[in-house]
Amino acid sequence: MRSTESFDYIIVGGGSAGCVLADRLSHDGSARVLLLEAGGSDSDEAIRIPAALGMLFKSEVDWNYRTVAQPEAGRTFYWPRGKTLGGSSSTNVMIYIRGNRYDYDGWRDRFHAVGWGYDDVLPYFVKSETHRRLGPPYHGKDGPLHVEDRAYTHGLSHAWLASAQQWGLEYNDDFAGRSPLGAGPFQVTCHDGRRWSAADAYLRPALSRPNLATRTRAFVTRILLAGSRATGVSYVVNGEEVTAYADAEVLLCAGTVSSPQFLLLSGIGPPDELREVGIEPRVPLAGVGRNLQDQLLVPLVWETREAGDVVLDLLTPANLARWRTSGDGPFASNYGEVGAFLSVADSGPGPDIQLTGGPTALILSGEEVPRRSVFTMNATVLNPSARGSIRLASADPRKHPLIDPRYFDDPADLRLMVKGLRAAVGIARCPPFADHLTRPYLPHSADLDHLDQADWEHHVHRWSATCYHPVGTCPMGEDEESVVNPALQVHGVDCLRVVDASVMPTVTSGNTNAPTMMIAERAADHIRPEA
Repeated sequence: MRSTESFDYIIVGGGSAGCVLADRLSHDGSARVLLLEAGGSDSDEAIRIPAALGMLFKSEVDWNYRTVAQPEAGRTFYWPRGKTLGGSSSTNVMIYIRGNRYDYDGWRDRFHAVGWGYDDVLPYFVKSETHRRLGPPYHGKDGPLHVEDRAYTHGLSHAWLASAQQWGLEYNDDFAGRSPLGAGPFQVTCHDGRRWSAADAYLRPALSRPNLATRTRAFVTRILLAGSRATGVSYVVNGEEVTAYADAEVLLCAGTVSSPQFLLLSGIGPPDELREVGIEPRVPLAGVGRNLQDQLLVPLVWETREAGDVVLDLLTPANLARWRTSGDGPFASNYGEVGAFLSVADSGPGPDIQLTGGPTALILSGEEVPRRSVFTMNATVLNPSARGSIRLASADPRKHPLIDPRYFDDPADLRLMVKGLRAAVGIARCPPFADHLTRPYLPHSADLDHLDQADWEHHVHRWSATCYHPVGTCPMGEDEESVVNPALQVHGVDCLRVVDASVMPTVTSGNTNAPTMMIAERAADHIRPEA
C-alpha cells in the first residue's frame, strides 16, 4: 500500500540539527513541517541519566556503525551514533564545547563560507543557550538549550585538575568563553543533573503545534527529484511506503553518515561511484561523501589506590535514588568530567590537543572494561589532516554505507598524538593526582617514561577509538569539492539543503554537538528569514 502527503518543509533526521529546525520552522504556525526520524522515541530513562550513557552503546538507540578496516590498526572501528529523537545529543557524553575563533574564521577565509566567521556564529551560540552560571557576551540566558556546571565531580577529577595546574596549565572554568586554552571541568548539556538533548530543548516544546508532524521509525529511502528540483522523499513507516511532497524545501539533517548516503541513493554524487552500485546519476557532484574527518580518542589508563570507580563502585541503588530525587551524585557524572586544551606543537594560535577524562574506563566505547578502579585520560588531535569517505555498499538503503575515515593516512597526526599523550603522562606525574595512582593499565608498561616513539605509535594503533565527531562529508564552499553553498543549498539541486555536521569544511576544535545546533540555528534564518 502506498500513500501520499504534502508539507512545506520535510526534515529528514530528528537529531540535533533536525530538532532545531523543527522548532524554528514551525514556530509561527504558518509553515507545515514534517520531521522524519528513523529511530524511536527518547523515553528510556537511561537517556536522561548522564552516567548511564554506557548502556546506550549498541542498544536500540544506536546505529552501531563499523568502519572498514583501517590498515595501520589492523581492525575496524566501532562508531556509535544516536538513532532516536535527539540523535547523538541523546546518547553522547554531553560535553559543551564550541571550538574557537580560528575554526570559524578558517571556514570563512579558506573555504569562502561567507557568513560563517566567528563573529557571525557567536550570536547563534548565545541565542541557543540558557547557562546557569555564565552570561553575556559569550553565553545566553534565555535560549532552549540548558548548559550547566556538572552536578557531580569526583575527587580524583579535582586532583587531576590540581596536577594539570602544577604541570603548567592555566585553570579555565569556561572553555566556550574568551579562550579555550587551559585545564578545567567540562560544562554539560544538562538541566538539574539530567541530560538535556536537542529533543528536550527544541522538539518537545513544539510537539503540540498542529503544523508540525513528527514520525518516528520512519525510514527514508530516497529524495524525490523532478529534473534538478527536490520535490519530496519516499519513506517507510509501519510497513507502509509513503511519498511525502515538499512544496518549499527538503532539509537533510541525517548526519555525517546518512546525509551523504541519502544524496548518493538519490543519484546525487560522483557518477562513476553511483554506476558501480547500479544507481543512475541524476546530478553529478564530486564531493558527496568525500572530506570525511573524525577526531580520535587515545586512552591513558591508571589503576587507582581507592575503590571509587564511578561505574564499578558508585552506580549503586542508593546513588540512583539520590539522582532521581536531587539530580546529583555519581549518576550525574558524564565520565569525561575534566580536561584541557593545550598546544604541544606550537603550530598555530589555537590549541592542537584536547584531553578528556574521568574516574572510570573510557576505552573503545566500552569494548574494553577493566575489572578494577581506574582513571582514564584521553588525548585527541583537534585538527587532524586525514581525510576519508562515505561510500555506498549497495543501492539498498537499509545497508550501512562503507565508512573509511583513513585515520592514519598522515604521519603528522600520529606524531602530534604522541606528543599529546606524553603531555598527559607529565600531568599524571605531578601531585596530588600522582599520589592516587598505583600502576598503568594502558599502556601495559610499568614505566611510561621509558616508552619510545614506536611503543607509543603501537599504543595509538591498538587503542584509539572514535571521538564521536565525524564531520565534513557534504562540505560548504564554492569549489568543485564542496557540496553545499554557504546558505547550505546543495549545488545543482533546487529546494534541497543539508543542515548538520556534514557541512563543516573542517572539524571544529573539540566536541561537535554545540556547533551542529548552531549550524541549524543559523540555517533556520536562511530558510525562513521572516519567521
